[in-house]
Order: sequence, then structure tokens, then C-alpha cells
Amino acid sequence: MKVRVSYGTAIAMGLIKAKMLARPTTAYLMTHWPGHCRNNCAFCVQARESRADLQKLSRVTWPAFELDRVIGALPKGNFARICLQTIDYPGMVEDVLELLEAFAPLNLPVSVSITPVGKEIIGEFKKRGVDYIGVGLDAASERIYRDVKDSIYSWNEMWAFISDVLDVFGPGKAFVHLIVGLGETDRELVETMARLYDMNAEVSLFAFTPVKGTRLEDAKPPSLERYRRVQLARYLLEIGLASVKDFTFDNEGNLTGFGIPKERLVDLILPEVFATHGCPGCNRPYYNERPKKEPYNFPVRPEKSYVERILDSIL
Repeated sequence: MKVRVSYGTAIAMGLIKAKMLARPTTAYLMTHWPGHCRNNCAFCVQARESRADLQKLSRVTWPAFELDRVIGALPKGNFARICLQTIDYPGMVEDVLELLEAFAPLNLPVSVSITPVGKEIIGEFKKRGVDYIGVGLDAASERIYRDVKDSIYSWNEMWAFISDVLDVFGPGKAFVHLIVGLGETDRELVETMARLYDMNAEVSLFAFTPVKGTRLEDAKPPSLERYRRVQLARYLLEIGLASVKDFTFDNEGNLTGFGIPKERLVDLILPEVFATHGCPGCNRPYYNERPKKEPYNFPVRPEKSYVERILDSIL
């Protein structure tokens, strides 16, 4: 059996010799399948009709290694957890269960990002040491979902799956992925994030990354300023300092205000607001951006003074 390993994880494990600008604190692995995913997301390298290199996911390369070799090398990475990404293919669930069995002797917490499965399978994951489930809702509205996902799972089925995960794992244990820059408005993002927090889910933000060979290869990523405003809105929703009615938007749905004076925001905002927000131990370095550019999600906490400069630029 083979498993894919993200490039940075493979370096940290000693499977590849290369330099790193930011060491991953989680081991990012992915199920191995020689073909395409059954879904056809317009932004995804693994999509059914993608012409891109199947070794990639977003802009990251994921070379495949024999499972025994990966298990033997994982302790060298000194990781806080394992994050198993999946693509959808026949036998995927069986492969995930086999991988979880192989991970068990390592005594590391495990997150699984997966398309909808039944409640009994979710329960089986929990029995085998999984403590968080990642859900790739990706689109911030049903309008965008229909346009870019081309999935075998409907918008409503995705929400039902999120609810099932929370029923089995408990509050805060579903991390729902939302991609900024797929054509949605800020209002749609805020409303969907608020809906997720109201049902006790968590939100992980990603920036749309155009990759050659995908349907959206010529689309533009979101501006850093827009992404920072959405990050700030997510944080205020998470800690309960704002609800949808507190935010203001222009006629195009762009976020223009947070309902809290700038002076108070400067005192309230912690550096982790602009860092990767995911399962415990996740820093996901350079998933969305090239290393020489300012990251959308900082892999480490930026300095407080830098956070204040960010706030000055977006408020």
C-alpha cells in the first residue's frame, strides 16, 4: 500500500533532502489512488476532468511512498498530529480504515478530511483514534457550490454530513474548509461562517489558488487585504463578539465594517487571528502561496506589532 506525503512533511521525515522555510508541525498525508477523484471541483488538481499533475493538491507536491516506509519515518518528524487528506474513489473508506490501523501504534492524534460518509463510518473513525474531521464545503454559498464544485454530493448533503460529524464527535470537532476567492461575496462568506459557528462547527479558511490544468487556472486569487478582512470576521464570529447583523457591506456585498471601533479591535485582536486556523498542531505552511510572498495564513504567530500594521491596512 502507498500513501502520499506532502513535500514539506516528507522533508521533515527525512524522505526527501531539501531545505524548508517553515517546518510543518502536522504530518500531512493523503490517500494514494492512481486516477482522478470522482468529484470535479473546478479549482482542484485531483478533479475528474483536471489536466494537472496528480502529484499535486493545491500548489503542494505530494509524492507517494510505501506505507511501511512512511510509518517508519514519521517519528523523525516530531509531529503533533497526523492529518489524512482523501480524494473520493471506490474503496476509499477501506483504505482510510487500513491507514488508521497502521497509524495507531504511533499514538498521535489523527484528523481526517473526507467527503460525506455514513454515521456508522464516522463512528468507526472515532473508535480508531480520529479526533477531528475536515469537511471540504469550500464554497460559501449554494450559488457558488453549484458553479464550481460539480460534486456527486449536493449542498444539502454536505451540511447534513457536517451535522452528523458534530453528533458523533461533539462540538468544535468538525473543521469546515471555506475557500476565499471562488466568486462569492464577503456577505456570503460571513453568513456561511456564522451558520457554521451557530451549529458549533469550526471554520478553516483557504485562499483560492489557481493551478495550471484546472478549470479555474486563469482565475485570480483574492487580494491579501480582502482575505485579512475575512480572517478578522471569522475570528469575531468564533469568539462571539459579532453576529451577521453587526457587519456592514456595500451594494456588491463587500465587507466594509465590523461593528467594533478600530481602537477596540487593536486591543482585542491576537496574533493568531492571521495564522493558520485548523486542528490543534496544524500550521499548513505555504499551502496557498509561494514562500517569497506574505502568506495568507501565517504558519507561526506574527508579532503583535505586525498585526497592528495589518489592522491599519484593512480598517
